[in-house]
Amino acid sequence: MSPSVSPAFASTSELCHHGAAVHDKKLPRPTKRDSPNGNAVPLGQSLRGPLSYVDHFGLSPADLRSVLGVALASGGDFAEIFMEYRTYDFINMEEDIIKETAEAVSIGLGIRVIRGDRTGFGYTNDLSLDKVRKAAQTAAAIAHGKSAGAPPPALRDRTRATSRYLIRRPAHKASLRSKMALVREAYAAAQAFDKRIAKVKAHYSDSLRHMCIANSEGLLVHDTRPMVKLVCVAISEKDGKRESGYWGGGGRVGVEYFSDTLTPRRIGEEAAREAVLLLEAVEAPAGEMPIVLAPGHSGVLIHEAVGHLLEADFNRKKTSVFWNKMGKRVGSPLVTIYDDPTIPSFRGSYNIDDEGTPPRKTLLIEKGIVRGLLQDKLSCRLMRGRLTGHGRREDYSCAPIPRMANTYIAAGDDAPEDILRSVKKGFYVASLSGGQVEDSGKFTFSVSLGYLIEDGKLTAPVKQATLIGTNIDILNKIDMVGSDLEFGLQTGTCSKEGQDVPVTDGCPTLRIAKMTVGGTS
Repeated sequence: MSPSVSPAFASTSELCHHGAAVHDKKLPRPTKRDSPNGNAVPLGQSLRGPLSYVDHFGLSPADLRSVLGVALASGGDFAEIFMEYRTYDFINMEEDIIKETAEAVSIGLGIRVIRGDRTGFGYTNDLSLDKVRKAAQTAAAIAHGKSAGAPPPALRDRTRATSRYLIRRPAHKASLRSKMALVREAYAAAQAFDKRIAKVKAHYSDSLRHMCIANSEGLLVHDTRPMVKLVCVAISEKDGKRESGYWGGGGRVGVEYFSDTLTPRRIGEEAAREAVLLLEAVEAPAGEMPIVLAPGHSGVLIHEAVGHLLEADFNRKKTSVFWNKMGKRVGSPLVTIYDDPTIPSFRGSYNIDDEGTPPRKTLLIEKGIVRGLLQDKLSCRLMRGRLTGHGRREDYSCAPIPRMANTYIAAGDDAPEDILRSVKKGFYVASLSGGQVEDSGKFTFSVSLGYLIEDGKLTAPVKQATLIGTNIDILNKIDMVGSDLEFGLQTGTCSKEGQDVPVTDGCPTLRIAKMTVGGTS
């Protein structure tokens, strides 16, 4: 990590990480307004409105331009300032009581300087002009050149008057009592669902980030990003055997989400339902067999096995199996994959990325052929590509890197029931609980809940199965794609290079002609 000017305020990352059963359940289908069409909603045409940006930083455009000049003084090609003010609330309930409530506030800025393929980065949580200049000098010293860069132009505010965060009741304005009521409702619903529920945990979190970005190309832009999440974990017990279930929801929404879209009661009941169902699950089969992936639930497999390897930094470094596959076929003609940060209210969505670039729906694979990569500014400059708005960072103390947002396989033409009926004997993947993927494309994924398929019907529930394969092989073996695109729960967090960012993924029902299942029976 690049040197810092002062220790950063400890950032609070999301509690449920990608690959820990956070993508495994489906969200109710988007309404017409919230369908994944990539359209921002003009402010004057929505009953819900944007959140107001508040400047917490005390640095004028002239100050910022001066600091950018310091950052370029050692010969950098490009300089950028990322400022962030964040509030965070957290509530945890277990053992029938509210065990923890917490509030946190952080403020700081990070300064990045790029020279060729070198990046200098400094950050500080002291926003006095002197400390900010020292952060700029730290970054400049790492990415220096032979002569000073040109002075930055005057900054021009390019903030757009549209928002993808459709909020009616902002979480940061809701009372602690009302937030605790949401947690208690989910907890009680899980506890009352079945006498075999032995333990329940429920937690709620929300955050609000005011961010402002200025760079040496004259850009000045800001955004105010909300985030809300409520999750429940239920643990069942029978004859000394224990199983767990998970459910949750949220996104870039207000607390009205928990009355209009997904209630705390349903969150608790669904977590308990899975925990109870797993008590009756049989051991997993083993060997090669046809696989059917459930809609929405299984998008995490695409995220991990394909999406990461289409992030531009892995490709410019030639560590991804896809680095030399642009324009080449890597999968079935039935497979088309997008990443779309512009879907209104989704957890992985944003108005601008963390470099100030407006995001766009990005085609990654079209009918089995690689068509695009997820780009940040550094990779785009080095690869001479086109910016896609996928430069993301966990907070002000981190430099941006290419990251996914909302990744999914596009819907096909097959009816989901036809896909299931087509399999005489096979395995249905209902939910995944994480996995490992190598740069070569080899992967293993743990199935938290599956079903045997016998004569085209789901029969016994199955637990503790493992999916084993390589991404290109599996992409080529997808031979049926459903018309029922759905997205996983709005609770997912993806980790990369020590940074956590919120994401969503999805897929329709998919059939894989043959895949290795690791099991015990």
